[in-house]
Amino acid sequence: MGHGFGRPFLSLIGLMFLLSAAPVAGSAEPTSTLEEVRARGHLVCGVSHGRPGFSRPDASGRWQGLSADVCRAVAAAIFGDAEKVVFMPLTTIDNYTTLQGGDVDILFYGMAWTLTRDFDYDLEFVQPIFYDSTGFLAPKSLALTSARELDGGTVCVFVESLNELDVLDFADKHGLSLDVVSFEYAPELVAAYENGTCDTVGGDLSALVALLTRVEVAEAHEILPDVISKVPISPVVRQGDDHWRNIVEWTVFALLQAEESGVTSGNIDDMRQAADPVVRRLLGASGDAGARMGLPGDWAYQVVSQVGNYAEIFDRNLGPETQLAQDRGLNALWRDGGLMYPIPFR
Repeated sequence: MGHGFGRPFLSLIGLMFLLSAAPVAGSAEPTSTLEEVRARGHLVCGVSHGRPGFSRPDASGRWQGLSADVCRAVAAAIFGDAEKVVFMPLTTIDNYTTLQGGDVDILFYGMAWTLTRDFDYDLEFVQPIFYDSTGFLAPKSLALTSARELDGGTVCVFVESLNELDVLDFADKHGLSLDVVSFEYAPELVAAYENGTCDTVGGDLSALVALLTRVEVAEAHEILPDVISKVPISPVVRQGDDHWRNIVEWTVFALLQAEESGVTSGNIDDMRQAADPVVRRLLGASGDAGARMGLPGDWAYQVVSQVGNYAEIFDRNLGPETQLAQDRGLNALWRDGGLMYPIPFR
């Protein structure tokens, strides 16, 4: 009896499974981000309203900066055209909701990676494109040797930023009484700092360097030696589309691998014939990386030839020859004492 009952019962279960798995008339699979971007014909990247070195329009309206160029790199990987990009300026208040709502494909602003943001916002952080830290900018007239001397002072920060929480944690850790004043836009913050509304500014060290280009007399101000928090700056995408996340992340890795392998926008055509198998795989001369990713075989060639490798992007926007004059520091390659480490192209 047991055997006789088992077969029809299992058949019934199998039939129910097949019926439940069958497509329902009128239903459709969700469209992937890559498909949406291709159908639209351009990539949409959320950026700051104007942060020097990262995302800021120049006099002709063309967006410049590290974040802007990494966004262009993703467009080059997808379309073979780094200019198929629309930049949407956002604030720290609306950046995450704009990404979650589907109005942008990648967020490049207000995106420091933390546990809370990773779990509570339905977003995915990818490989950091810049390792930063939170610090303080102060007038030299205060003669401060450390931010620990700020007890009773006022600190200006950007509203709802990681820096705001870092400053509060710093005050709590060292038993300081600090009044924190938040601003949404950089011009407002700079004006408040210069008119004495706040004694210091708390922010990403790279942002503080940029603020020095906005104050009336840069030589009258200094960045204090305190480094109070880590700020890993990453592109951010929506959860639920791992393929899209991988495309963005491997575009960043391609920029780093190109630098590690000595491939630049100037020598890339010659390097396609290199003996190094990693270089050949990177540039699509061998292997099937593009097909695995759903991209053209020469996707990384287009990225580097049109935008440059990571070192070229960094130097162009933040390096010693720019107004910001930043050294690589933590953003050097791993072999040079930094944290930038491309995952193997195999």
